[in-house]
Amino acid sequence: MKNYDSVEYEISIPYKLSVHFTHNIFSAKNPLLCDIICSDNKTEPRKVLVYLDSNIPESLQEQVLTYFESYDRYLKLSCLSSLPGGERIKNNEAHLKCIYEDIDANSICRHSYIIAVGGGALLDVVGFASSTAHRGIRHIRVPSTCLAQADAGVGVKNGINYKNKKNLIGTFQPPVAVINDFSLLESLPSTEILLGYVEAIKVALIKDGEFFNWIESAMDELKNRDSDAVKELIYRSARLHVYHIATSGDPFEAGSVRPLDFGHWSAHKLEQLSNFRISHGEAVAMGIALDTIYSQLSGYLEANDSERILTLLSRFNFSLYTEVFRQKNPHGNFCIIEGLQEFREHLGGELTITLLNSIGRKFEIHEMNTDHIIEAINILEHHEKNRSH
Repeated sequence: MKNYDSVEYEISIPYKLSVHFTHNIFSAKNPLLCDIICSDNKTEPRKVLVYLDSNIPESLQEQVLTYFESYDRYLKLSCLSSLPGGERIKNNEAHLKCIYEDIDANSICRHSYIIAVGGGALLDVVGFASSTAHRGIRHIRVPSTCLAQADAGVGVKNGINYKNKKNLIGTFQPPVAVINDFSLLESLPSTEILLGYVEAIKVALIKDGEFFNWIESAMDELKNRDSDAVKELIYRSARLHVYHIATSGDPFEAGSVRPLDFGHWSAHKLEQLSNFRISHGEAVAMGIALDTIYSQLSGYLEANDSERILTLLSRFNFSLYTEVFRQKNPHGNFCIIEGLQEFREHLGGELTITLLNSIGRKFEIHEMNTDHIIEAINILEHHEKNRSH
């Protein structure tokens, strides 16, 4: 029998991840969206599906319709639908099925476009449908929350929850473009604006100490929703997230390191244990606080830096403790500890947790001391009780 040598070629696929910042994306006077879609120089109108988060004011639907009428020479609106926002959309596969049915019914192909306008959860689901139908349909994200504009909306991940596990099913696929429309933030309640700050604080802690200093100095402006301050925070946070994805050498997380998920191993578990009553932003604030104290207890982080971090989170009115931390499984063990294994399973390989050396400097460890975790939870509880008094 003839012997055959192995055949091996390296495949390199370039991706472009572009984030645009604008106002009133669906104003007929703003050609940005049309310009992005028409950059392929095709002559016939491009088919487009648009999905709007149900939390967005209904008036936006009329703006979308008017926009596509104004640009009907280039764009064809095949379907405009509203989908529920928040984590519930990721827990109910019926919404995903509806998107697939729209794609089929409107003969949407790889040269068509799917636009998602909403918070991070809706972007995740629509992005997942876009990346799997026909093995990939061109997708545009328009994040509508502060949290999504600063973090979730500018990444390359898509996903849905399965068996009550966050993002158990998902894909990596960069959108054609991300458009951060600052005008979409105007209708948000102040609590939703504040939740967006937590991911900016996270990325500042692991990437840019000067950014953290700026957030501290701009505290009052940010709490009062000063427009210029909010825009600056979103721009700097989004830029840091995109820069890491583009330059880390591991944009699709083939390894075991997840530095952008500082504080997230426990945050994801808290969301799950609370049946998603605790929002992602709230859970991340608690997760950051937990891993900050853990860093201090383990001798990595100075007490002064730890106190600055907890103070900043507290001044933004984030709760740093919940009784959910103390839920126990049938064996009497803290359920939150199970989040470590689930975090490891999500990537595979060895457990890799990001901790802090100082504000703006992170490093990775591969195991955590359970006693220190429980002690950190105790400290958080004490911290919250002192705040309430």
